Amino acid sequence: MSTSVETGHSGTLSAPTHALPKLYFFRFGFAIGWAVLVALTATTLTAASIALLVIYPLFDVVAAAVDHRTSGANGPRVLLYVNMALSLLTAVGVAVAATSGIPEILRVWGAWAITAGLVQLFVAVRRYRLGGQWAMILSGGISTFAGTGFILMAAGPKASLTGLAGYATLGGIFFLISALRLRQRAGKVD
Repeated sequence: MSTSVETGHSGTLSAPTHALPKLYFFRFGFAIGWAVLVALTATTLTAASIALLVIYPLFDVVAAAVDHRTSGANGPRVLLYVNMALSLLTAVGVAVAATSGIPEILRVWGAWAITAGLVQLFVAVRRYRLGGQWAMILSGGISTFAGTGFILMAAGPKASLTGLAGYATLGGIFFLISALRLRQRAGKVD
């Protein structure tokens, strides 16, 4: 999801906002690394692939907590709490679903992608004046569609986890675009 706040002054960034591009760059790197590891291990359910699937939503909890801590009093704090709760529930849900197989994991992941995508969309709309949020708006919207796709894929004869790697990669790219735009805008303000 995202970090930092609107200052109430059109076109200016608050001090906590400088943390947002750093968080987005870190999220990009994590997503790409995670996607590579999932692509290499997700053909079957093993301890390593299950651990990776649990780690991703847990990382999202940590990222939302960092965002919450740095976003200031006017930040999207309630939405970040919702995101943390959804991601924590997803980590538990994925661990439990792993005992039933790949289709159940896809259903849990799909529900998370839909709900977390909506939260990301709302946070990005709220932060739109910061700049660079169009990528986060797109990411949130695409996440809801991808989540629906994962749920539908779970019902198919060849349910696979490799699509999650593509999902994370695309999300990471959106974080990178937003980080670059925010950094560019912060450079103009400074």
